Amino acid sequence: MRLSEFRTLADHVFGPSLARTYAQDLVLTACGGRTAQEALSEGQDVRAVWTALCDELDVPESRRWEIPPHLRGRRL
Repeated sequence: MRLSEFRTLADHVFGPSLARTYAQDLVLTACGGRTAQEALSEGQDVRAVWTALCDELDVPESRRWEIPPHLRGRRL
């Protein structure tokens, strides 16, 4: 998973404003008490950070990975 995919999925799942807020402010236990942004900046695996964010926010598995075809390839 690339960082661009992380951002696209986050925008789709949470909406652009909340995605940025969660990435900057939500402390993720699974990332050693770091925010997603901190973990990514420190080189943690992007997929692991995405999974930790989704787990923390109880995002169902069915909503974590699929971007509707009409939204693929564009920023929300």
